[in-house]
Amino acid sequence: MNWTDERVERLKKLWADGLSASQIAAQLGGVSRNAVIGKVHRLNLPGRAKSGGQASVRTKRTTAAPRAPNYAGRTAATQTTRPVGRSSGGAALKQDLDVVAAEEIDTRPMDDVVVPISRRLTLVELSERTCKWPVGDPLQEGFHFCGNDSGDASPYCGYHAKMAFQPSSERKRAR
Repeated sequence: MNWTDERVERLKKLWADGLSASQIAAQLGGVSRNAVIGKVHRLNLPGRAKSGGQASVRTKRTTAAPRAPNYAGRTAATQTTRPVGRSSGGAALKQDLDVVAAEEIDTRPMDDVVVPISRRLTLVELSERTCKWPVGDPLQEGFHFCGNDSGDASPYCGYHAKMAFQPSSERKRAR
């Protein structure tokens, strides 16, 4: 379907009259609601006021709402009790749970870490006993694999295995 000048003029008139895109599509015939919306946007026709009553005007609060004189602000306690909603089936239960703040994890580097020198192997040079840790961007020319000796049960050397795998106790602590 081509948009002729007559159809475009009729579209503009119906749009200005406040008809919806679906109503305009039905009156024009042979076009979808989305085609009407697309043409309205391409013609840069002004938007219309939403039908359905008065538009509510929102005002932003410039100051915080007054608080009760006995209001105590937030405290930096490490343990608080608050009700938590739990739903079981159709009924919601409220329980008081003790929430303990997560302890800080020591992220200092270890002193005994030695970064191995890579053997710079390509994919075809890898074997069962070589480290398969990728180094660099696979789409770039300098891409290679670590290639150092790996253990029997690991695809990585000792250094890269520490980077790739985290003991389950540390994962549970991080949660």
